[in-house]
Amino acid sequence: MLYSMRHRGVDSTGVNIAGQHFGTDYVVRVVVSEDQGASHAIEGVRNAIAALGGSVVFINDFGRFRRIGLNYSGDLGKLSDSILSVKGAEIHSIGRSSEVIKDVGDAYELDKKHHFSKVNGTHGLGHVRLATESQVDITHSHPFWAYPFPDITVVHNGQLTNYHKLKREFQQRGFRFQTHNDSEVIAVYIADKLSRRRKLGDALEESLDDLDGTFTYVVSTDSGMGMAKDRWSAKPFVILETDEMVGVASEEVALRRIFPDDVRRIEPQEHEVLTWNVSLAPRIKVRLN
Repeated sequence: MLYSMRHRGVDSTGVNIAGQHFGTDYVVRVVVSEDQGASHAIEGVRNAIAALGGSVVFINDFGRFRRIGLNYSGDLGKLSDSILSVKGAEIHSIGRSSEVIKDVGDAYELDKKHHFSKVNGTHGLGHVRLATESQVDITHSHPFWAYPFPDITVVHNGQLTNYHKLKREFQQRGFRFQTHNDSEVIAVYIADKLSRRRKLGDALEESLDDLDGTFTYVVSTDSGMGMAKDRWSAKPFVILETDEMVGVASEEVALRRIFPDDVRRIEPQEHEVLTWNVSLAPRIKVRLN
């Protein structure tokens, strides 16, 4: 699916794969800046985790990237802030059952570097990007994790016109952002709603009034997914589904990679919200084509 959408942009490609079994409390995805020695920065991350009483179980090495499995029972906000205080370190995701894998280049380049096609999960998000409103780098690539909430990520097509207002309001409440991308604000918006015990569908419905601009976005949580379209329905979105599987994409050509036969086809319209509970979904393997 991702490779079939490369005509939409090859600045970056990213996935979030949820429904995994890590064998640890969390998996943290960290990237270090090119001008900072990776081993030195990761040692700083390890020390930051230990200082809060956490213990590192494993570290997978992907060059500038590290996949860190750890056990930790404290406040996740403190852990996130402590890791981010390490010079040269940025967090792509923290999850109990999901992780964000993203890099510059197309889907095959991403898989060559990070081997994400070998990962099993129940649901996930993918995105190919041509940068329009923000810079081209790895951290500004989709999907966006909702700092510091575990297992909540967003991909988004569009532009929020009240991005700066919303971001200021969150910052005044103590929230922290790693980018200048409006998609990160959507992720934090949804995570904040869910943390106050809103149902996913209700949070999505409320976003239709609170978010201003043109947008279609998809959110992934530990147990489900959802989508929302703005009042103008300007951004394309197609759903194909069977009794066993649901696939969504900006273009049907991507879905035909996994749905070759005639199946139920849905095109959500303006001001529409949909949710899927995937807590009992079968485990799947990521496909590139």
